[in-house]
Amino acid sequence: MKYELPKLSYSYDALEPYIDTKTMEIHHAKHHQFYIDKLNAVLEKYPDLADKKLEELIKDLPNSTIDEADKKAIHNNGGGHLNHSFFWQIMGAKKEVDGFLLEEIKAAFGSQEEFKKIFSHTAAAHFGSGWAWLVRLPAQAGDEIGKLQIYSLPNHDFPYLRGHQPIMVLDLWEHAYYLKYQNRRAEYIENWWNVLKLL
Repeated sequence: MKYELPKLSYSYDALEPYIDTKTMEIHHAKHHQFYIDKLNAVLEKYPDLADKKLEELIKDLPNSTIDEADKKAIHNNGGGHLNHSFFWQIMGAKKEVDGFLLEEIKAAFGSQEEFKKIFSHTAAAHFGSGWAWLVRLPAQAGDEIGKLQIYSLPNHDFPYLRGHQPIMVLDLWEHAYYLKYQNRRAEYIENWWNVLKLL
C-alpha cells in the first residue's frame, strides 16, 4: 500500500499566532510529504511488505534481510511519517482536555505545572533534531495501566521501538519552528502549550 499525507483536522492558519501559517504549510505539505514520498519509493522494491503495519515493519527491520541502506531509509522516513502524523493529531485550535490523562499527570508528576516544567525542560535540553515525548510504559504486575514517562529521542526515532505507547509529542526539528522563532526554541516550546488539545 502507498502511504498518503494525512489531512489535518484544522487549517494551516488555525494555530496562529503560536505556530504560523507558513511554517504549518511547509511543515505539513513539504517536509511530511517528503518523508512519505521517500518511504513509498523504497517500499516499491519490497511488495511483500505492502500489507505490513508500518510500526511492525520498522520494529522488525534489525532482523530483516533487506538491503542495509533501505533499512535506514525505511526507519528514517517511516519514523518521520509516524511521528508527524501523531504530532498533527494532538494539536488544534480548540482544547479537548482529557480529564483522565490530566489526573494521571497530576499523580505522576505532582501537578500539571510541574509536568509542563519537566516536559519543557526535556524538550529545551535536547541536542539537535528530535522529539520530546510523554509515553506510557508497559503495565507491571499488579498495575492496570503503565506509568507515564517523559524523554526525548533523536532524529525520527519513536517510542514504539521501546514498547512504549506515545501520548504526547513535540517536534524539535528546526523546520518546526525556525521561520517564526529562529534559534528561540524555548519560546516555541512555551507557546506550543497553547495549541496542545489534550491539556
